[in-house]
Amino acid sequence: MISGPDTLLIVDDDTANCDLMLRRLRKRGFEASLASDGRSALEWINSHQVDLVLLDVQMPDMDGVQVLKTLRQTYTPAQLPIIMVTGKASSDDVVSALAAGANDYVTKPIDFPVVLARIQNQLSRKRAEEALRESEERYALASRGANDGLWDWDVVRNKMYFSPRWKAMLGWNEDEISDDPDEWFRRIHPDDVDRVRADIAAHLDEATPHYEDEYRMLHRDGNYLWMLGRGLAVRNSSGKAYRMAGSQTDITRGKVVDVLTGLPNRVLFMDRLSRSFERARRRKDKTLALIFLDLDSFKLINDSLGHMMGDQLLVAIAGRLEATLRSTDSVARFGRNHTIARLGGDEFTILLEDISSALDATRVAERIAHDLSMPFMVAGQELFPTASIGIALYNPSYQSPQELLRDADTAMYSAKSLGKGRYEIFDADMRANAIARLQLETELRRGIERKEFENFYQVIVSLETGRILGFEALVRWKNSSRGIVPPKEFILVAEETGLIVPLGQWVLETACRQMRIWQSRFANDPPLMISVNLSARHFLQADLLQHCRAVLHDTQLSYSSLNLEVTESATMPNPESAIELMNQLKSLGIKIAIDDFGTGYSSLSYLHRFPLDSLKIDQVFVSRIMEDDEIVRTIITLGRNLGLKVIAEGVENLEQVMKLKELGCEYAQGYYFSVPVSAEGATDLLLAQKHWPDSLKTACERWPVGTGAIHRMINTEFGPHS
Repeated sequence: MISGPDTLLIVDDDTANCDLMLRRLRKRGFEASLASDGRSALEWINSHQVDLVLLDVQMPDMDGVQVLKTLRQTYTPAQLPIIMVTGKASSDDVVSALAAGANDYVTKPIDFPVVLARIQNQLSRKRAEEALRESEERYALASRGANDGLWDWDVVRNKMYFSPRWKAMLGWNEDEISDDPDEWFRRIHPDDVDRVRADIAAHLDEATPHYEDEYRMLHRDGNYLWMLGRGLAVRNSSGKAYRMAGSQTDITRGKVVDVLTGLPNRVLFMDRLSRSFERARRRKDKTLALIFLDLDSFKLINDSLGHMMGDQLLVAIAGRLEATLRSTDSVARFGRNHTIARLGGDEFTILLEDISSALDATRVAERIAHDLSMPFMVAGQELFPTASIGIALYNPSYQSPQELLRDADTAMYSAKSLGKGRYEIFDADMRANAIARLQLETELRRGIERKEFENFYQVIVSLETGRILGFEALVRWKNSSRGIVPPKEFILVAEETGLIVPLGQWVLETACRQMRIWQSRFANDPPLMISVNLSARHFLQADLLQHCRAVLHDTQLSYSSLNLEVTESATMPNPESAIELMNQLKSLGIKIAIDDFGTGYSSLSYLHRFPLDSLKIDQVFVSRIMEDDEIVRTIITLGRNLGLKVIAEGVENLEQVMKLKELGCEYAQGYYFSVPVSAEGATDLLLAQKHWPDSLKTACERWPVGTGAIHRMINTEFGPHS
C-alpha cells in the first residue's frame, strides 16, 4: 500500500508568523495545517490524522505545556512526535516540556533548515518504531495462532524464552516453566536427549546449515509426545553464535497413528504394550492379553481388485473392529483399558488390560471372528474376508513385551494352519511348531530351486463303465532329508509364503505335458482329461489366463482336456472377479470344477452364476455316506439341477461305490480304485485298461475288499505293464 505525505500541525497564536512556515513545509511535500490556540489544536488532532505537531509554548488561555500533557494522555511520543517551539532559550521551559513528554524543541526566531532537519528526524524515528511495533504484533499474532511452540535461546547468558504455546503443548501453564534451557532438555526422552544436544552443538559450531530433529518429550500427564524441533543460529561478524531461535511442532499423530485407518500404529501400540506390561508385573489380581489378527485372504483381494480396494477394505475392517470392541461386554467391563492398532499390512493387534482370565480374551476373539464373518460391501463389491486370531496371555515368565507379541503372532499362525477363520491361545508347543515351520519354509524354498517336486496322478473313473476318464494331478515333494512329504504338510506354508504360485505353475505345465503324451498313446472316447488344483492365490493371479494359454500352446494339449479345480474359499473373497475369470477360461474351452464342495462358504447365491462343469463331493461327506447320505444326496441333486457332473472324492470301499451309484453319482476317485501313482504307474493303469472287464461292477465283485481295486486287477490277473 502506498502511503500519502506526512501531515503536520503547527500550533501558534501568531498566525502571521506561521504563514511563511506553512508555505515552506508544503513546498517540501508535507501536508501542513495551522491551529491558532490549544483547544483548536486538540479538536483538530482528534478528528484528523496528524503525524507530527509543532507546538508553541507561549499561548493564551491554554499554553503549549498544557496541550502537550493533554495529548500525552492519549498518544505516546512514538505515536505522535511533538516538537516544542519556544521564544526564549529558557532551560526551565525546555526541561518542563521534555519532562511532559516532548520529543524535541526549537527556538524562535525559527531557523528553517534546523526545524526541517528535526522534523525529518522525528518522522524517521516514528516510522521505524511503527515498523518495529507492527513486526512485533505480527510475531505475537503468529505465535498465538500457530500450532508450533517457539523458543529463543540467548546462548551467551544461557537463558531461553519459551512461548506460551510451547509450554501448553506439554501441559504446563506459562508461569510453571522458567527460562532455564534445561526445562527443555530434561523433558526429552533419555534415548533422544544426547542426539538432540549433539545436533544443536553441531549447528552452533557451523557444522550444519540449520538444526532439525525428531524426538520425544515428556508431557505433564506422563506420556511422551513426538516433536519436530527446528532452529537457526544468529551469529556475530566473526561467525560466533550468540543467539538461536526456533520452533517445536507436535508430530505425535503422524508418528504414532496409522494414516490409512486412523488407528494407533506399531510405535504407539508398542509404547502402550510396554506400559501395560510393567503394570501387569506389579499386579497380582489382574492380567493382560494380546490378540493378534491377520486376514486370511487379503493378498488375493489386493492381487485381484487392486491395492486401492484393499486399502478401502482395511479401513472398513478397522471400523468394524472398533465397533466390535465398543459393543463387546467383556471389553465394556474394562472401560477404556483396551487398544486396537494396525501393525502394518493386514495385521491388527488388540491389547486387553485388567482382565481376570483367559475367558475374557476368548469372548472378545469370538465376537471379533463373528463380526468379521459378515460380508463387507466395498465400492459395490461384496467381500468375504476371514481372519486368523492368536491370543497370548501375560505370565510372569515373560521378560519383555516383545515376547508377548511374538507368542500372540505364533498363536495366530497356529490358527491359520488349523483351518483359518478361527482363534488359538498360545501354549508352549506352539513355539516348537513355529521353529519347525520356519525350517520347513526354508527347505521348501530350496526344494523349489532344486526342482525336488514330482506330480503323482489319481484316476477318475466312471461309476457306470469303470473306465478311466482322466487323472487328477497331485504334487509330491521328494525332500532329500525328509523323504516324500505329503501335501498337507507343505501346501499351507507354500500358500502363506506365496511359493504356491511358482509351484502351481510348475504342476500345471508338467501335468499338461504328461497328458498330451498319454493322449497321443492311448485313444479314449472321450479323450482323457487332466485335472489340476489351483490354489486361491494362483486362481486370482492377474496373469492366470495368459499362463494357461501359454502352457496349452507349448504342450499342444487341447483346451477342453484341461479341468481346473478351485475351492469355494478361493472364489468367495471376490465372487464377481472369480465369475469374470471363470467366464474367460470357459470361453477358451477349459473346464472348471468346484473342489471340496460343501466345506467352504457354499454360497448358493453365487454358485448358480459360476460357469462350472462339475462339483466334487468332499471325502468328509463320502466317508459318512453309509450312516447319513442326505448331504451327498443333496449335492448330487443340486449338481444335476445345475447341469453339472458330480465327482465323489475319497471313495475307499465297495459299499460306498454302490451307494454312490444308487444316488446317481456319475464319477468317483479314491483309494478304492487307486492310490496316487507316478506318471509311470498311471501309464500302467492305462495299458491294463485294454484288458479290463466291460463294467466296474465285475471288477468290484471280484475284489470287494481292501483298497486299490484296479491295482489288484492289474497285478493279479494281467501282470505289470510297461
